[in-house]
Amino acid sequence: MTVRALDLADLSSVRRFADETPAVDVLINNAGIMAVPYATTVDGFESQIGTNHLGHFALTNLLLPKLTDRVVTVSSFMHRMGYVSLKDLNWESRRYSAWLAYGQSKLANLLFTSELQRRLVAAGSPLLALAAHPGYSSTNLQGHTGNRIGDALMRTIGNGLLATSPDFGARQTLYAASQDLSGNTFVGPRFAFLGRTGSVGRSLLAKRGSTAAGLWELSAQLTGAQFPL
Repeated sequence: MTVRALDLADLSSVRRFADETPAVDVLINNAGIMAVPYATTVDGFESQIGTNHLGHFALTNLLLPKLTDRVVTVSSFMHRMGYVSLKDLNWESRRYSAWLAYGQSKLANLLFTSELQRRLVAAGSPLLALAAHPGYSSTNLQGHTGNRIGDALMRTIGNGLLATSPDFGARQTLYAASQDLSGNTFVGPRFAFLGRTGSVGRSLLAKRGSTAAGLWELSAQLTGAQFPL
């Protein structure tokens, strides 16, 4: 096993990681931040869209020629509260909301997956693009909004009473990475938090092809990463 440094909030780190990485079977875009106070990445992107989507967008396109099987991008059932603004992706005009910014980034993950799959098919590539979500797992991802009371409730009541185990959450991603599935499948627990792992639904906004195509073009412009196939 080889471990390499990768900072998805820094495109120079993403490019360096991709340059140093040899052939890859499966790419799992799993890193992310959730509902954090407003901040920007090294490249000036709003931190959640920058880390959760744009970093993964660049990494995936840079690694595509080296991939042999599939790309799995981890979204969230919270994508349902998201709205992707192509005019203000980085929250420069809108009043910032930590949760709505998170929802936008997770919706972006699904739009990215569908557009990637469309492009792979058009290019005649056998690669697959899939997405997964863990439900609500008890991890240290929660509780970083900057609201002391809300964060404490999320870490205690949310993680303690509502959340499932990290193993259960990881199971969804492993299923997407290993099973015989169709491209653009979205994998998760049947009942959002709980239930059998399998294909699950997504919001109407996550099915909007025009937004997926527009987001792709904007992401390519912002990151300089082009579809290489």
